[in-house]
Amino acid sequence: YFWLFFLSFRSSAKLVAPLGCLISRQKHTLPDLPYDYAALEPHINAEIMQLHHSKHHATYVNNLNVAEEKYKEALAKGDVTTQVSLQPALKFNGGGHINHTIFWTNLSPNGGGEPKGELMEAIKRDFCSFANFKEKLTAVSVGVQGSGWGWLGYNKEQGRLQIAACANQDPLQGTTGLIPLLGIDVWEHAYYLQYKNVRPDYLKAIWNVINWENVSSRYATCKK
Repeated sequence: YFWLFFLSFRSSAKLVAPLGCLISRQKHTLPDLPYDYAALEPHINAEIMQLHHSKHHATYVNNLNVAEEKYKEALAKGDVTTQVSLQPALKFNGGGHINHTIFWTNLSPNGGGEPKGELMEAIKRDFCSFANFKEKLTAVSVGVQGSGWGWLGYNKEQGRLQIAACANQDPLQGTTGLIPLLGIDVWEHAYYLQYKNVRPDYLKAIWNVINWENVSSRYATCKK
C-alpha cells in the first residue's frame, strides 16, 4: 500500500517516489466479507456488521480514492502545499481501509478457542501464556481513549510479538513499524448498537470469533 510511504513523510523530496504508482493504480474497492453479516452472531450482530462494513468501511474507501485523486492532481502541478495538506486524509482513510481489511479476515464464525503451532509457541514465549496474552491485549484495547484499535503485531527486527494500541485509524505498520497480525476495532461503531457503552463486554465476546488460522497465516508470512 503506497500510502504507508506517506506516513513516514519527512521532506517534499520523498513525495516524488509514488508518482508512477499514483498515475497507474486502480481505485480502491470495498472488499467482500468472507461470511454473511449474521454469521458472527450472537457475539457481533448482523446490524452492526452491515453498517460497519457497507457504511463505515465503504466511506473510508471512497474518501481515500478522493484524497488520492486530489493528491495526484497536486503532484502533477508541483503543488507541495496541497500535497502536505492531504496527508491527514490519506492517513485516516488509508488507515481505515487497511485496518478494516485486516479486521474482517481476523474474524470467523468458526473462530474462538486458542491458536496452535508456531503462533501459540510464540505467544507463550513472549507473554508466558495465552491467558496472559489475552488479558494484556484486552486491557490495552479497553484502555484506548476515544476511538482506536488494539493490536497484536510482529516486531521483525526483534523477532518477537508485541501488543500496541493505535488511535483513530492510524495503521499499525505505518505508525509503529509492527506488522499487523490481529486487530481489535474499539471504535463505538464496532459495538455500540449491541453492547452500548460497555466496551469490556464487547471485548469479552469478540474472542469467540477470532480467526486464529488467519492470524497464524499472517505470522508465518511475516517471518519469511
